[in-house]
Amino acid sequence: MTSLIARIDAVLVPWLRSWSPRILRVVLGLVFVWFGALKVFGVTPVFDLVASTVYWVDPDWFVPALGVAEILIGVGLIGGWLLRWVLLAFVAQMIGTALVFVTLPEVAFQDGNPLKLTVEGEFVIKNLVLLAAGLVVGSTIEPKRVAAERGARQAADL
Repeated sequence: MTSLIARIDAVLVPWLRSWSPRILRVVLGLVFVWFGALKVFGVTPVFDLVASTVYWVDPDWFVPALGVAEILIGVGLIGGWLLRWVLLAFVAQMIGTALVFVTLPEVAFQDGNPLKLTVEGEFVIKNLVLLAAGLVVGSTIEPKRVAAERGARQAADL
């Protein structure tokens, strides 16, 4: 039995190491496109939450604009384009969602207890998982120096 598991691991683990970050990047992108589209088309269930969180901005233009930004982040993740900039925007958006805990703690926590989340609090706290996924995607970006050296080697091989 151990040898069967070892053989499966020998095939599966390298495949997972190779493909899981790409799959995660694409799925994360799809989530952002989906959530953004809901905002753009005015059918998001979080319109009031966003409007109350950033109360100093007109939600009638801000929520759709946020949706467009989320769609752009999602498209960038799916395509793998400009990942450094996309991930910077992604982190900014994730920090923005955490504003609920600052501006509306009474909406995020039951009875003011930070250990007792409301539905809205759970919605926001799940973004920790999205943030962790974004960090994994970021870990796959090749440093520019390494990419330049690889490109030079490939050019020399031609």
